[in-house]
Amino acid sequence: MKNDALSQILDALKLRGSVYFHTNFSPPWAVRVPAFGNVARFHMAMRGACWLSVEGLDKPLYLATGDLAVIPHGAAHVLSDELGRNAASVDEVVEQSGYTGEGALYFGGPEEEQSCKLFCGHFEFEEGSVHPILEALPSVIHVPNTETMNAFWLEAVMRFVASEVRAGMPGSDAIVHRLTEILFIQVVRTFVDREGDRAGCLAAVLNPKLGRSMSRIHREPEKPWTVETLAREAGMSRTVFAERFTSLVGMTPLAYVTHWRMERARREIRDTDLPLIDIAERIGYSSEAAFNRAFKRQFNQTPGQVRRSPDAIHAG
Repeated sequence: MKNDALSQILDALKLRGSVYFHTNFSPPWAVRVPAFGNVARFHMAMRGACWLSVEGLDKPLYLATGDLAVIPHGAAHVLSDELGRNAASVDEVVEQSGYTGEGALYFGGPEEEQSCKLFCGHFEFEEGSVHPILEALPSVIHVPNTETMNAFWLEAVMRFVASEVRAGMPGSDAIVHRLTEILFIQVVRTFVDREGDRAGCLAAVLNPKLGRSMSRIHREPEKPWTVETLAREAGMSRTVFAERFTSLVGMTPLAYVTHWRMERARREIRDTDLPLIDIAERIGYSSEAAFNRAFKRQFNQTPGQVRRSPDAIHAG
């Protein structure tokens, strides 16, 4: 596990990036994308422009060439060349276009010189993942071309991903997954740089002092942490640390310790055959009964119920 707090959290959430397709949409066109949980969808306008209307938001976004939009909570949305068009579902578009999964997805009218080339995909998190950084993400993150052009990383990553998708060489899938995960991290950094403390838990994770204490919690959840010891890790006074942490993360430092312990335990319950008491001790509980109570408070399931679930992965 990496040493910084953001890497540790994304590792625990099992972030995985995927690409659906790159498009060639010619006017008139409109595509409806359904809601889907545990994913953050993204669209980047590689050439041309379009409108993005996200369910629950009153104001549509205009995506110009070079703009990137991320929809962190998987809300339903419509992409179109003009507002108000009747939108076909993604499934209908794929069927009507005869798209086979290779090359560009062509859809719309005959005016190809005015086509919009989009790069579309998502960032997926493990089902049931819960963490304050996910709650801190807004309904949509819009990174305009003025920022993507100044931030050479974004244009470089997206062009590299696009070339890998088109080439379909051995290892391309692995490369695309890794690059899109990098894209998510860079978008989060850009969002925090722009929003500051308004980014909530994300601002805490990327803060050098608070992030240092969070990283220690992640690496050593079994330690008998107190507000005082965590404040020393951050190099801050107890009072300032507690106030700043609670204000940004939305929970007290010790509540976060418990939250992380339970997330760590859930992963080990699902991914290993370790006895439950051993897992409890690895995260700082000497009593299996106390561990069971804390676990059920967070997930509304007992550790035994999680272990017996169909998606639990057992060794051997």
